[in-house]
Amino acid sequence: VQLQASGGGLVQAGDSLRLSCAASGRTFFSSWVMGWFRQAPGKEREFVAAIGQSGRTMKYANSVNGRSTISRDDAKNTVYLQMSNLKPEDTAVYYCAAQRVRSEIYSLTGEVDEYDYWGQGTQVTVSS
Repeated sequence: VQLQASGGGLVQAGDSLRLSCAASGRTFFSSWVMGWFRQAPGKEREFVAAIGQSGRTMKYANSVNGRSTISRDDAKNTVYLQMSNLKPEDTAVYYCAAQRVRSEIYSLTGEVDEYDYWGQGTQVTVSS
């Protein structure tokens, strides 16, 4: 399984950006919970957003709630993170992650250890 994140770059405060993450290999993409995390220099990796099967449920970190939208296209094995009104504190490497769902009833989680597969990350830099 490979997760390839893209779409990062250097933007100004207030700008918008859309990150993409495409899964390839032996995937069961539609059955996975997909998440976005980020890690700033010197800080721990932190949760940003997650989306459940079929996009029925979403979960956001307080820091991005109202400014970000997570979505998925199962036909393309791709998850997206649309971010708007970006702030300098959003500067980080953004990672996508996949969680294999192990039961019919599940809750979206922001715990790093609950995710099974990780992409390589894409850098987002927001200048003030």
